[in-house]
Amino acid sequence: MSAENRQKEIAVIGGGIIGISSAVHLLRRGQSVTLITEAEKVSGASGRSLSWLNSAADRTLEYHALRMTGIDRYRTLYAQDNASHAWLRFDGGLFWGGEQAKSATLARHAYECAHGYASQLTGRATVNAVDERVASSAVSETALYNPGEGWVSLPHLADHLLAEFHHLGGKLIENAGKSAVITDSTGKATGVTMANGETLSADVVLVACGPQTPDVIAPLGVTIPNGSPLSMLVMTEPVEKSVKVVMNTPRVALRPNPGNTLALDHDWYESAITLNENGHYSIDEAVVNELVAEAANVLAGEPPLKAASWKIGLKPVPGDGEPVLGELREVPNCFVAFTHSGATLALIVGELLASEIISGEKHPMLATFRPERFNI
Repeated sequence: MSAENRQKEIAVIGGGIIGISSAVHLLRRGQSVTLITEAEKVSGASGRSLSWLNSAADRTLEYHALRMTGIDRYRTLYAQDNASHAWLRFDGGLFWGGEQAKSATLARHAYECAHGYASQLTGRATVNAVDERVASSAVSETALYNPGEGWVSLPHLADHLLAEFHHLGGKLIENAGKSAVITDSTGKATGVTMANGETLSADVVLVACGPQTPDVIAPLGVTIPNGSPLSMLVMTEPVEKSVKVVMNTPRVALRPNPGNTLALDHDWYESAITLNENGHYSIDEAVVNELVAEAANVLAGEPPLKAASWKIGLKPVPGDGEPVLGELREVPNCFVAFTHSGATLALIVGELLASEIISGEKHPMLATFRPERFNI
């Protein structure tokens, strides 16, 4: 029997969107899958992601190609499932820097155009042709509109995928605490042990724990540099009329969200986040309100906005900024998925890792993202 046809027992550690996507793709191809989450599903980085679907600005061509393929998979989902249209949209992205950043904006535009990324110049005088809900007075003289970009609500996507996960017979273990990979005397992964001491045998283990991924594999003797910064996502109360585009501005990034709410983030307040004695992160509510005020400033009419909730935690970013995907050379049958662009890459990474796990053949699109690049 070929490796492709033999059913494997696969354990996926991580209930974020990449773990869920990988689990579903494995189930679609006839594998037996157990998904293990430390807490509840999508309670980590996937639950506080701006989830802007894009491949804007400067990155390696290999990373750009992977991101563009990831966006393609979302477009396929959008075309096939009308229900997704409430939580998956392609109404474009709008970017501008400060008034002194015109040359950098023009250079970004030229770079994007050079490799075929849809990029249009706009600015204060013409931005309302892109979206009338944008406050033109807040926009720099020179800005960029990327019409092919979009956004997704990852909690809604997770629910959509998990419905299929359960239909296909996947097993979900929530609130398992911190799990560890079990290896045999030869160093091969053979299962997972959970916080309560319970063990689960598996032919293959996939570690997709967001910013905790390097810590989970470190006991196996494998080092992956971790550059994960602190981040916060704020959800507003409903607004009367929302913008359509994703907006990335000098003081706030925002996108629409189901229910006419807005999702907000940025990085200027990172130093204001503190770690409490109980291990939880917190921030002064005045800082949250300042971010909300920045959002109101870029919306036409400066509508009254109020924060409904906010979540704080680490944003997964590998040390060199590039995704880390594939089997650990030092630990056969143990795969990892660790990347900053979890939203954009979720569907394609799940698809490609499932293919590698089942067939044993490495996919060429992942060639530059192998974890062994840190252990040469």
